[in-house]
Amino acid sequence: QVQFVESGGGLVQPGESLRLSCAASGRDFDLYGMAWYRQTPGNQRDVVAGIRAGGKTHYSESVKGRFTISRDNSIHTVYLQMNNLKPEDTANYYCNAAMGETWYPMFDSWGQGTQVTVSS
Repeated sequence: QVQFVESGGGLVQPGESLRLSCAASGRDFDLYGMAWYRQTPGNQRDVVAGIRAGGKTHYSESVKGRFTISRDNSIHTVYLQMNNLKPEDTANYYCNAAMGETWYPMFDSWGQGTQVTVSS
């Protein structure tokens, strides 16, 4: 059973930065694509950024140029560096292994997520 533990969220002002971490348990982490998703109350969970097993990255248009996804396979962790944060980035952020062109989440076992709030 794969488990994900997200951390690093918080309350920041517009223009500030945060770095989220996602620690994954289970086997074969280095074989999976990984993605960050975000969700606000009443809305679906949308992909924000993804990174393939080989390192190729993908970003949604709303975060391109501001967010950077990376991974450290040696410690089964994926990161999301978020710069120049905007109020519309406020959401609960989750990670999961992901596949396909749409970064479809592979596992039903979501973590608690980490809340990011951007407000002045």
